[in-house]
Order: sequence, then structure tokens, then C-alpha cells
Amino acid sequence: MKRILIVAAHPDDDILGCGGLISKYQSKGAIFKILFIGEGSTARFKDVESKEAKDAIKYRNSLALKALKFLNIEDVEFNNLACAKFDQIPIIEINRIIERNIKDFDPDTLLTHSPFDANIDHQIVFNATIMATRPGALNHVKKLMSFEILSSSEWAFTRSFNPNYFEELDESHLESKCHALSIYESEIKKYPFPRSLEGIRVLAMMRGMQSGFKYAEAFNIVRVLQQ
Repeated sequence: MKRILIVAAHPDDDILGCGGLISKYQSKGAIFKILFIGEGSTARFKDVESKEAKDAIKYRNSLALKALKFLNIEDVEFNNLACAKFDQIPIIEINRIIERNIKDFDPDTLLTHSPFDANIDHQIVFNATIMATRPGALNHVKKLMSFEILSSSEWAFTRSFNPNYFEELDESHLESKCHALSIYESEIKKYPFPRSLEGIRVLAMMRGMQSGFKYAEAFNIVRVLQQ
């Protein structure tokens, strides 16, 4: 994994899903781009056109930039599609955003959401990514993987995230992930809420136990193309 494109529905999904991997591979010289499809805030407002809603979008974007700067990532794109309304947008529009980024960034690896998340935006981003990375398309994506998002992946209940690939994390990778996530003050709550610093650590320990490591992040390999 040398050029890694992360396609996330909302700011903070990138850190929740693969913040440890970002920390680990950035230190090894991998080049990252983070693509945010939606804004992740206006579902909480009755009037999505209000000044308060628009300010919330700007604030969350600023937190994303701060969190990623901590992880030494500067290549970031915001599209700010309406939160929790991806199903009201023709999927081809989301597909074209992803295709354009694949063409411009030319990643060998793409990480995105699981199709089994409780969040509809996550599901649609996965489906649009499948369209954009179909074998034979004009791109060089060799590895496509899904990540898990606390407070979404484990809340689908009737469907589960089943990892088949694990990245070992050391203490510094996990601490970097936790610190980056803590920058999202409005999104972090106290344990036992999953999206908490304790929740992040518990998940890393559990995935570590599954794979024989102290800490790990878990992924599902959707496909790998090997020449």
C-alpha cells in the first residue's frame, strides 16, 4: 500500500475506521488522500439552510483538517453532500466524485465503508465505490477494503462486519488515533457509548485478540487484483 485513497461518508469516519492504519503507514512513507462525500452535521437541524447548520458544517470541516494535520495528512477534499440524505441523490453523482478522485490521485489501495453499516450514507458510499472501482475500469486500484465504524457497524445487528484482514497497531499508532479522534469534540461521548476513546481502545484490543496482536484494526478485503 503506497498510495491510499480513503473514501469516507463524513468527517471522523476516516479516523474511526482506519486512524491507526493512517498513523502506521504515513510513518512508512505512504501517500494518503482523504475524500469526504458528506458533511455529517445537518441531520441534527430542522432547517438545514440555517446559519447554525452551515456553521456546523464549517466547524466540523475545520476539525477534520486539524485531526488530519496531526496525522500529517494534508490532501483532503470536502464535498459536503447533505448528511443522512445520500439516498435522495442519484448514486451516479457520488460515483463520479469517487471516479474523479481515483483518476486524479491514482491510488493502488482504496479504503471505504462496510455495506452492512446501520448508516444509510455509509452503505451508499460503499455501493458507489464498487461502481467506481469495477475491474476493467480505467483505474489502477489493486486493493479494495472496507473498515468498521463504531456506532454504526456494530449496530446493524441482523448483519455483521466480518473482518478477514488485520493491521497490527502499536501503542503509538493507537494513541495517535485516539488523539486525532478527540479533536472531534462534538462527536465523542463518554463510555459505554461506542464512539468514545475507551470504545476505540476496547475495539483495538478485541481485534488484537482475534488476530494474535496486542492491538489491531480490522478490515474486510472486498477484492485484490494481483498481476
